[in-house]
Amino acid sequence: MSAEPVRRVGVFCGAKAGHRPGFLDCARELGTALGGSGIGLVYGGSAGGLMGELADAVLRSGGHVIGVIPRHLTQHDPVKTDVDECHLVDTMHERKSTMYRLADSFIALPGGFGTLDELFEILTWRKIGLHRKPIVVLNVTGYFDTLLGMVDHATHEGFVSPDDRHLLSIVDTVAAAVAVVGQAGVTVGS
Repeated sequence: MSAEPVRRVGVFCGAKAGHRPGFLDCARELGTALGGSGIGLVYGGSAGGLMGELADAVLRSGGHVIGVIPRHLTQHDPVKTDVDECHLVDTMHERKSTMYRLADSFIALPGGFGTLDELFEILTWRKIGLHRKPIVVLNVTGYFDTLLGMVDHATHEGFVSPDDRHLLSIVDTVAAAVAVVGQAGVTVGS
């Protein structure tokens, strides 16, 4: 087991691999970069899909990995047990709360409803002042283009302020994502 890092990034991503090989490649690249930079990972605890590949890459790079998974999901998703810490929680709300508390920045990779829920909840919490942690969307092969178009539309229609629109850092490379979270000068848990 590796020593616990000073900085941790919460990564939201799919427990499935998706259809494009670039999604898995990006998860592996991000995991390698995080582990090599001494930035720990807090993630959804699954051994499958992007989640599992990301965690494996962090571990191979000597990084610290914390998985957080609700007990009921363990019936469907294989739990990654070779992580530094595995938190089994009772509800999805407890999972998100635990991940948010343990991380000092966030990155969204491709994923489904759970990923989108996590991304928009942590974004909403930032907008209403519950934290000041960086939030990065790693727009792998344009995966988030239509979602970001909807956010821009909401801004254009007056439902999202232009200042709030900039609470999301949109990047298209792992290096850019790691640069944003690597500069996070926030104490874990704040």
